Amino acid sequence: MVDFPSGSENDAEAMVSALLTASRLLVAVSARSLASVEDALTLPQFRMLVALHTRGPLSLSMLAAELDVQPSTAMRMIDRLVAAEMVTRSASPTDRRTSSISLTAKGRSTVLQATERRRAEIARIVDAMSPTQRHDLIKALRAFTDAGSEPSVRSAPPHHLGW
Repeated sequence: MVDFPSGSENDAEAMVSALLTASRLLVAVSARSLASVEDALTLPQFRMLVALHTRGPLSLSMLAAELDVQPSTAMRMIDRLVAAEMVTRSASPTDRRTSSISLTAKGRSTVLQATERRRAEIARIVDAMSPTQRHDLIKALRAFTDAGSEPSVRSAPPHHLGW
């Protein structure tokens, strides 16, 4: 454990450093959970699957906006996921000029399995903390996510996932 000097400037820098370190851990947990389920899937592709899982079928432009990528980037990702049989592309029922992108059973299963593995690994890490540390972490993370306007996952039922 690293102790950081006190003082408003040092506190802010210590918080940024701690969050960067924690985010590395969380990305590593996410990558491992994904690799254990589907070796060839990238984290951005997984984010696309999660977006489709939580929002339902989306058009190319809506999916690109949801992921904050260019439509051409989203199209390449979709092409790869179609080839991997994780998503389907069909004509939109309301506008035949646009495509509707949706999850297949394989895509849905991948999202659920990877999320459950990630949840289990995070639970293992949290279990290694003392009750006081867990309480303090919850409080700090809620303040952080509130400041960043991120909605809470809460005790997520299987259909409500964070990527």
